[in-house]
Amino acid sequence: MSRDAERADRPVTLVTGVSRGIGMAIAQDLARRGHRVVGMARTPPAAFEGIFVPVDLADPAATAAALEEVTGRHRVLRLVNNAGMVRVAGVEAVSLDDFDALMGVNVRSVMQCIQAVLPAMRAARFGRIVTIGSRAGLGKEGRLVYSTSKAAVLGMTRTVALEYAMEGITANCIAPGPIETDMIRINYPPGSENRAAITRRIPLGRFGTTAEIAHACAYFLSDEAGFTTGQVLYVCGGMSVGQAPI
Repeated sequence: MSRDAERADRPVTLVTGVSRGIGMAIAQDLARRGHRVVGMARTPPAAFEGIFVPVDLADPAATAAALEEVTGRHRVLRLVNNAGMVRVAGVEAVSLDDFDALMGVNVRSVMQCIQAVLPAMRAARFGRIVTIGSRAGLGKEGRLVYSTSKAAVLGMTRTVALEYAMEGITANCIAPGPIETDMIRINYPPGSENRAAITRRIPLGRFGTTAEIAHACAYFLSDEAGFTTGQVLYVCGGMSVGQAPI
């Protein structure tokens, strides 16, 4: 399909990290809402209703090549930066390799994706950019680099929002709390004491679902969200209450 043909067809939305968890849920939700989803990840998801482009976002050159391919074939006016990685280590145990790896995927690839889609958005005078941050961006023990990277993408989101607001392009951030994913179940196994401990810290008394993140994302991507930009939405069961900046 040509880029011109897509203008009268379904909206094209690029989603990174679609292999599993939140990214897969977002992609599936958008497909049900009529989006033509272009997904990027290292490995393809088990079931994907869209166009899959394999890429290791830890590799800047490979990321650039994949983005050039996607934007050359599709008029991407909606972007969801979901891909990310986490490593658990105390402040003194963090290595420079850990820092470079997490900042590369969690921050540098986000910037690359935003830069790649901006030309089409500026030409259309319309764009929706959503980045998945984390409640950990407010600070979390054992997550020095991860929390730093998530605070960084919030600053990036706000800067993009300010620079491109007059061109009809919005940029917003979703900051999830504990969400029921495979990774969470590994770190907080059902029935474990550490799962019970974190659950006690959640005012709603449960972990969130990937569907709840996908629903929040759908709002920010919608045509009707044109007056909402530079914002962070904590989907965290109330964990950020009293911690989030005013």
